[in-house]
Amino acid sequence: MDASVKTTAKVSDARAEALVASYERAGYARVSPAILQPAEPFLDLSGEDIRNRMYLTSAPGGGEFCLRPDLTIPVSRDYLASPASGQPAGFCYLGPVFRHRSDQPAEFLQAGIESFGRADKAAADAEMLTLGHEATTSYGLASPDIKTGDVALFAALVAGLDLPPAWKRRLIKDFNRKTNLAQDLDRLVLGGNNARPEYQGVLAALAGANPKGAHALVTDLLSIAGINAVGGRSVAEIAERFLEQSALGASAKLPQEVRAVIERFLAIQGDPDEAAGELRALAAEANMTAVLDPALDLFESRNGFLAAQGIDLKRVRFSTGFGRGFDYYTGFVFELTDPSRTGDPLVAGGRYDGLLARLGSSEQTPAVGFAVWIERLAAYGDAS
Repeated sequence: MDASVKTTAKVSDARAEALVASYERAGYARVSPAILQPAEPFLDLSGEDIRNRMYLTSAPGGGEFCLRPDLTIPVSRDYLASPASGQPAGFCYLGPVFRHRSDQPAEFLQAGIESFGRADKAAADAEMLTLGHEATTSYGLASPDIKTGDVALFAALVAGLDLPPAWKRRLIKDFNRKTNLAQDLDRLVLGGNNARPEYQGVLAALAGANPKGAHALVTDLLSIAGINAVGGRSVAEIAERFLEQSALGASAKLPQEVRAVIERFLAIQGDPDEAAGELRALAAEANMTAVLDPALDLFESRNGFLAAQGIDLKRVRFSTGFGRGFDYYTGFVFELTDPSRTGDPLVAGGRYDGLLARLGSSEQTPAVGFAVWIERLAAYGDAS
C-alpha cells in the first residue's frame, strides 16, 4: 500500500462519516461521482491553480480525461444528468480528490455540500458558511478565522464601466489574478491596444468582422495547420480565445479617475457591516448606485442571515479583493482557516450560479456549496 492510500485510510474515520451523516440529516442526499472525469470542464472552468495540478490521461479514441481534482464539477454534471435537473436539490459527499502536491500525497479526502436551484440566495449562502463552521467545530476548532468576499460586487462594478464587453469579461476573469488585473488596468489607462505591430492589422480586421465568419476562418486556419486540440481544448475553443484577443485589441480607454475608483473598491475590507457602509458610500460618490445596489442588497441580506445563524460578524474578515482561484465563482466566497497552523483552508466554498449553464444547462441555475479538507481537520482530532 503506497503512502497516499495509507493517508486516505487514516483520515477516513468515524468523524468524517459522522460529519457527512449530519449533512444527510440536514436534507442533503449523499452521492459518489465517478473518479475518472472528462478533463475539458476542469481545464476550461476551474482556474490556473487547479489546471496546473491535474492528473490527465487520454482514451484510445482521443478523448482527454482526468482524476477528479475537486467534486463541485462532478456533482454538478451528475445533477444535470439526473431527473432532478432544474429543480431545487442538495447533495453531500465524502471521497478522494487528486491534485499534484509537491510535499503531500496527491490523493486526499474531501467532504462537502453542493446546493442547486434555491431562489433564496442570501439564506443559502449563510447556510453553507454555517454548516462549514460546524465541520471545524466537530473536529475541535470552534473559532477558525473566517474570510469572505463577493465576486458579484466586483462584477457589478465592472458592468457599470464604459468598456467593450470583451474587456469587461477580461477584468472579471482576472479578478483572481491580481498581477494580471493590474496589467489590464495599466493597458486600459494607456488606451487598450498593445498588440504586437505585425498583428495589429489582422486583429483589427477580425475585431470588425462578422463573428460567425471570423470564427469559421480561424477554425479553418487552425485545422489546416494540423492543430486538433491543445490541453483538452478543441479547435473551436482555441479559435474562440483567439477572437477574444482580437476584441481586446479594439480601442478602449479607461480614465485614470475610474481606475482610482476600482482600486479604492478593491481596498475595502473589515467586518461585513463596516464594509457594507463603505461600499454604499463609494457607490454614491462614484454615481454607481444603480449598478451596485442590487449586489449590495444581497450582501447585506446575507449578513443578516449569517447573524441569525449565530455567526459573529465581528469575527468575519470581509475583503472586496478576496477570491478563491476558481473561475466559476460568481458571488459569495469564503474560507475557514487556522493561521496558527499552516493557514491553509480547512473549509472553503462559495456561489457559482453560472457553472451549470457553462456545463450545458439551458438555463441559469442558482448554485452554492463548499468543501471540507478532512486531512487538515483530522490533525485537530488527532491532537485532542
